[in-house]
Amino acid sequence: MTETNLPTGATVTATEVVLPGKVEPSGFRVLRRSLPAPAAGQALVRVESTAVSFAESAMRRGRYYGQPAFPFVPGYDLVGVVESVGPGVDRALIGRRFAALTKTGAWATAVVLPAADLVAVPDGVSADEAETVTVNGLTAYQMLHHVAKVKAGQTVLVLGVAGGVGTLLAQLARHAGARVIGTASPRQHEALRELGVQPVDYRDPDVAARVRELAPDGVDAVFDHLGGASISRSYRLLTSTGALICYSIASKLDDRTPVLLSFLHVLTKLTFWNYLPTRKHASFFDVWSGAGKPGSAKREAFRARIRTDLTHVFGLLRDGVLTAKIAARYPLTEVAAAMELSESSGRTTLGKIVLVP
Repeated sequence: MTETNLPTGATVTATEVVLPGKVEPSGFRVLRRSLPAPAAGQALVRVESTAVSFAESAMRRGRYYGQPAFPFVPGYDLVGVVESVGPGVDRALIGRRFAALTKTGAWATAVVLPAADLVAVPDGVSADEAETVTVNGLTAYQMLHHVAKVKAGQTVLVLGVAGGVGTLLAQLARHAGARVIGTASPRQHEALRELGVQPVDYRDPDVAARVRELAPDGVDAVFDHLGGASISRSYRLLTSTGALICYSIASKLDDRTPVLLSFLHVLTKLTFWNYLPTRKHASFFDVWSGAGKPGSAKREAFRARIRTDLTHVFGLLRDGVLTAKIAARYPLTEVAAAMELSESSGRTTLGKIVLVP
């Protein structure tokens, strides 16, 4: 790719999707604004691929804990090419493809980011492929290996296994030698069996009994994105030394309870269980945990951990251990349709919904 660093003070016009308040998917606004040239330590990235995640569904309802005040640009992660860099940043970054976790701001054609947040995408991996594993693959890898520490021969249960995180959890667990049971819609079961998953209908009135039929002694780990009442069932399905990892409270998406109270209720349950005289473990996973304040040693350690783990996940993708599961691609300006599909119970395809600026 050609090096095209912008002149100092130059601006770039970016198209952005703005969330103006608590709106339906049709309420997102597409606006244009000028971005300044990157300042010291920053890089201007032309976004090639971003995506829809659960976070945006929660944010448009005002139910994502810690989200910014309206209006703001959503977008949890991105993949793109560095177009220019600010003072103090290595110019060798220009023209190269990188991924970044942003939490917000990625639904745009161009963004200015701290260069230290960029993680190189290896040659041979496309932007859309890399996007499917940036936050989802990182989340799945860290939960599986750093928290649950799943080993060969163990059995894990993945709730919502057909989703972006779920499909990667299944692939990573199978690669680690574990057996995978997963809940999903029956229309997705055939595709899941091809991934080596033993599927269970998530709408079955007695999901726990179906799981027990497959794992009479319990499962070694449960990855629960639902939160709420689901975590009690998940905890009961564990073996005597099993681990429950809750990483979202999707079941409370349309709840009227203040989001902080819903979150604290889950944390209280998980904490209480860890005080019981058992060898089970329960925790809430947040990929941003331990991020620290900008400029702190804690933030630098967080960045190093992200870079190490995501680079490893990218390597698995490049080597064919992981397969990018893309449920659909939409232009960035058609984000309403992408969001509606993401929130639809009628989805038949596995994986992540990608937005292409």
